[in-house]
Amino acid sequence: MSDPYTVLGVSRTASDEEIRKAFRKLAKKHHPDLNPGDKAAEAKFKEISQANDILSDKDKRRRFDAGEIDATGAEVPPRGFYRDQAGGPGGFKYQRGGGHESFVDMGDVFSEMFRQGGGQRGGQRSRGFGFGGERPEFGEDGFDMSGMPVTYALTVPFLVGARGGKQRVDLPDGRTLDIDIPEGTTDGTTLRLKGQGMPGAKGKPAGDAYVEIRVQPHPFFEPRDNDIHVELPVTVTEAVLGGKVKVPTVGGAVMLNVPAGSNAGTSLRLKGRGLLDRKSGQRGDQYVKLKVVLPETPDDKLKAFLESWDAGKAYDPRAAMEQFT
Repeated sequence: MSDPYTVLGVSRTASDEEIRKAFRKLAKKHHPDLNPGDKAAEAKFKEISQANDILSDKDKRRRFDAGEIDATGAEVPPRGFYRDQAGGPGGFKYQRGGGHESFVDMGDVFSEMFRQGGGQRGGQRSRGFGFGGERPEFGEDGFDMSGMPVTYALTVPFLVGARGGKQRVDLPDGRTLDIDIPEGTTDGTTLRLKGQGMPGAKGKPAGDAYVEIRVQPHPFFEPRDNDIHVELPVTVTEAVLGGKVKVPTVGGAVMLNVPAGSNAGTSLRLKGRGLLDRKSGQRGDQYVKLKVVLPETPDDKLKAFLESWDAGKAYDPRAAMEQFT
C-alpha cells in the first residue's frame, strides 16, 4: 500500500478540506460504477478509498504520522515487542481479492502478549478489545478457554449501506459468511456476529465477531446526517422553460418538476428520499441543486440568438459583488 498522501496527491500538511476535495475528485474519476469492468479503475478506487480512510480520520491520521499504524490501518508493533515485521500471523491482515472488504485480526497479538506477560495466571482481563470485561475461565496453563472476540473492518458500497443487503465475506480461517447489512447503515456502524469469533478450548463456545462498517463514498450522492445532497445537471431549455426531469435517489430514479425560470444553484427538495434513521425510523430528504450546463458542441442558433438578445447583454449578474471591492 502506497503512502496515503502520495495516493491522494496532497502534502503532509494538507487541510481536511484539501483532503476531502482531492479524494472526491479522484473518486469521481475511478469509481467502479463509472468504469464498469475496468479492473485497473477498481483497484485504483480501492487504493484511494483506503488512503482517504486514513487521512479523513483525525485519529488515524495522527497515528499514521506517528508511525503507530501503516498505510492500510494495521497496527505497527513496536520493534522487539511482538514481531519486527508487520503483516505476519500476529497482525494478520486479510483482504478479499477483487473486492473492497478488508479485515484485521489482532487476536494472536494479544495471545502473544499474555504468553510474554507471565503474571496473568488466574487474573482478570477483558475478553477481546474492550468488549465485555467479565472474568473468564482459565485452564491449567493460565489461558482463557472460552472464545475471544475479534474485530474486523468491512467496506461496503454506498448504496448497500443506504438500501441494506447481504455482503459476502471470506474469513481468514476459510469460512464464508453472508452478513446482513441493515438499511440505513452509516460509516462507523458496528455489527455484532454472535459466535463468529475465535473458537473456545475444551468445548467452550466461540467468541463474537464485531464488524466495523466503512461506507464507500458515492460519485454524486453526498450524505449529510440522514439527508442526501446531489448536484443535478440540467439543460438551458429545462432551466428556462421548466419541465419534468429524471433524478437518481438512493431508492431509485424519480421524476422531479423543475420550475420555469430556474437558475443555476436552485435547490429543490424531494421529501422522504434520504437515508433511513435506524433509531427513529424516520427518513431524511434529498436536496437537488441544479447545475445549468451547455452542450459540448457549440450551437450556432443559440450563439446567434444570444448575440441579438439585448436584455441578456444589459443584465449584469456580478453587480452585487461591486460593493465588496
